[in-house]
Amino acid sequence: MTIAPEKPSGTRPWPFVGEPPYEGSRIPARVPTILDVPPALRETDDILQVNFGPNHPSTHGVLRLIVDLDGEQVVGLSAVIGYLHTGFEKNMEQKTWWKAITYPARVDYVSYQNNELVFVLAIEKLLELEVPEKATWMRMLLCELNRLHSHLVYLGTSALELGAISMFWYCFRERETILDLFEMVCGARMHTRYFQAGGLAEDIPEGFFPECRKFVDWMPDALDDYLALLDRNQIWLERTKGVGLLSAEDAIALGQSGPVLRASGVDWDLRRDSPYLAYDQVDFSVPVYTGCDVYDRYRVRMDEMAESTKIVRQCLDRLERMEGQPWIADDRKVVLPPREELHTSMESLIHHFKIVTEGYRVPEGEVYVAIESPRGESGVYVVSDGGPKPWRVHFRAPSFAALEATATCTHDALIADLIAIVGSLDAVMGDTDR
Repeated sequence: MTIAPEKPSGTRPWPFVGEPPYEGSRIPARVPTILDVPPALRETDDILQVNFGPNHPSTHGVLRLIVDLDGEQVVGLSAVIGYLHTGFEKNMEQKTWWKAITYPARVDYVSYQNNELVFVLAIEKLLELEVPEKATWMRMLLCELNRLHSHLVYLGTSALELGAISMFWYCFRERETILDLFEMVCGARMHTRYFQAGGLAEDIPEGFFPECRKFVDWMPDALDDYLALLDRNQIWLERTKGVGLLSAEDAIALGQSGPVLRASGVDWDLRRDSPYLAYDQVDFSVPVYTGCDVYDRYRVRMDEMAESTKIVRQCLDRLERMEGQPWIADDRKVVLPPREELHTSMESLIHHFKIVTEGYRVPEGEVYVAIESPRGESGVYVVSDGGPKPWRVHFRAPSFAALEATATCTHDALIADLIAIVGSLDAVMGDTDR
């Protein structure tokens, strides 16, 4: 795997790497998210307006793209959301803190472990609750497996849209193994609810470590297979190189983060630059590229999969030495009593019942917590009024920000390029339209 070189010395301040791919800014002037047809071109009466979505497979969910075409050239574009309004945030405000944990995983249903984590971290910050070391490392392991899962879905579907059908089957082969590992841990393949305030829902099951070790030993070979299929494929290169340009300045102005930002030459990753969990205790590199195009967004994600595999291996090395250590905090006001006590202690049974039905109280206050999800900065702003329910919940969704770059990236694009551009932004509509 190729990692970008060290940041060059020069006039461009950190965190920029490389030179911009175009002069000035390409962000549309009237509305940053809408590419308007030039008036002179509109008057020619040769413009054809077509709809992509909200049910077209290339729009990655219920996204509607209103596209103005001059021949095959995209001269106008508007991204319309609102077809998948789930109301998750308002639903969470009607549930107890304990029950609300089930919702974040459904906000970004491809990055469910990471979304679950950010909400649990916010609760723990308000509670000032200390989490056992074993739970911290297991959370990190699962979040990196989830990053692999998310990037595999991106790679398989994006390649499929450009005609590389075999990639879809290769990627989903590895994805199935990851889902099997999630099922081994908690009995569910997706939306696991394995992260609880204070730690984990249950201890790590016997047999998980050997199976996970098998996967991380195999994954580097799988990544080599992907590279062999795509990296020298002339059609893939022509469809991705120089397409969907987004400079570092424009990316920052549009609130980009994650792979989209790093592919534009901005060296920024919350795992390294604002560490959480135990990321400051593991060795990994942050891939950064300067091509600012669809191809470099692909390269960033490919390198991230290699780095995530390294992190998972380091987590396994640490966790295998933690057998018998606690996996959840010992705070009976927040944590469910041990299951074995329910058969012998009436007090424990009552306590279990009250937490599940009435929840626990969280001290009054507000907090914003952000993590580096597979799509970038995923954050949650939470306000507590001291009761058993959150008073306000709002997610900072990286997919929503990614779609804001669609109009800028389609400058001088062909209709075929639009498919590659939308796929490279990797937006999940549940994350966008909450």
